[in-house]
Order: sequence, then structure tokens, then C-alpha cells
Amino acid sequence: MTLGRIFIAVAAAAALALGTDVAATAASSAAAEPRQPVAETRVTPGAYDSATDEPSCVRIRGAKACVGPDGSDRPGITVEDTAGDRLHAAVEYYQHGYLGTQYVIHNLAGKGQVRGNREIGKVVTFRVALYRGDRLVKHGRWKTVQNIAKYPIKRDTRITPATARARAKLCTTTRGAAMTCFAERGSAYVLACDVRTDKYQARAEYFVGGDPTARFEIRQLAGTDTCGKAEHGELAISMYRAAVFNGAHRVADQLYRYN
Repeated sequence: MTLGRIFIAVAAAAALALGTDVAATAASSAAAEPRQPVAETRVTPGAYDSATDEPSCVRIRGAKACVGPDGSDRPGITVEDTAGDRLHAAVEYYQHGYLGTQYVIHNLAGKGQVRGNREIGKVVTFRVALYRGDRLVKHGRWKTVQNIAKYPIKRDTRITPATARARAKLCTTTRGAAMTCFAERGSAYVLACDVRTDKYQARAEYFVGGDPTARFEIRQLAGTDTCGKAEHGELAISMYRAAVFNGAHRVADQLYRYN
């Protein structure tokens, strides 16, 4: 073998050994490096076994929304205004995984104040938002939690405008397209019904317990002859109205009425 061929063979062997060492070092380093945690967005059944467990929260700059068990510092679903500005905080949510009815709680009380509703379902999908008047300015990501409430409200799938009128204490309508009904026998509830076949959505807008700093909305998105229902425990309905929207644009409403 010539000197040149000997040199080439030695160089090839050295390169092979070096490559093996580098690969082994990289594999060892990868095995030693800890894996990044994956964000958990769903609370599994049985996660809240004690009354002192913490609520599940989402935040954006200026607002914070939480869903918590009965024994926590924020039971039910709540929204806090965390900034002193011209915007107000709100929480938007769905119950039981059903996207045909959206609920909104507008916190009008100002910085540092918390508003909400104790009555939630077994599954709640929610996000925090900031509004200027009726206009959505900013919102966070959706988050889903389940099995937080000890006694979750049930979803009533059989409500139509006709059954709503028959059950409720009082109903009001706007141009025949939206209907708001409520009753206060034992446990107060509000219904928002869509009673016209068109592209518009029905809404119920109301206040409870005589508190003017928290405005509630039920946005019925499922279409004609469907109703959405919200429960409010022992709180009475104080002001209410029916409204019609085309997406975010208000088409028709009425003056608030007092209960």
C-alpha cells in the first residue's frame, strides 16, 4: 500500500470515530435535557376533591375570568376588571359543550371589582374579554373545565318559544324576532328565544338582584324556535329587554323594563 492510500485510510477511520462520538454525545445530551411541560387546558373528572381547591382562571391585560368550585374564593364563573380605564371586563362562555347558546357577563363595576354567577353546568368553556360599550375590543383564548360545580345545572334541550311562554312569569318581544322570558319560582331563570327564520340572532339583556354593575346576556345562536336558558339561583330579575343582532351589529331592541 502506498503512503497516500495509507493516509486516506487513517483519515477515514478517524472521521468515522469522531462522528460516532458526536452522535453519542448528542443523544446523551438530548436524554438529559428535561422535556418542556405541556399546558393543561382541561380539568379532568375528580380534579377538585376538596372545597379549598383553586379556581381555573384565564387572563388578559385588564381582565381576569375564573371558574371555581363552591369552596374556592371565586365560586361559579366570575370576571374581574384589573385596570382603571374606559374599557370594561367581560367573560363569555358556553355550557355543556353546546355552542348554540353563548352567555356573557359584563362587569361594569370598575377596577378591582368581581362579578359573576354561581350557577354553572358540568362543562364550561370560557374566555375573558374587554369591551368598550357593546364593542368587543380584545379577548383571550378559550378554556374548558369540567366537574367543578358540586351541583351543576342541567341543560334543558326541550325549550321552544311556546313552552317558554307557558312556563315563564313574564315575556317580552322585539319586532317578533327575539323573545325574553323569565320566572322566579324557587330558582330564577331567564330564557332568550329566536322566533323568526332569518339571519339575525336573538338576545336577552338583563340585570339581576337590583345590581346595575353586572349586565348579563344570553345570545341564542341556534336559529328559529330555539331558546337558551340561564339560571340565577335566588336572585330576582331587576331589568330586562329583548334584542336582535346581526353578528356584532344591533338590529333592534327595546327600552329596558323593570320587574
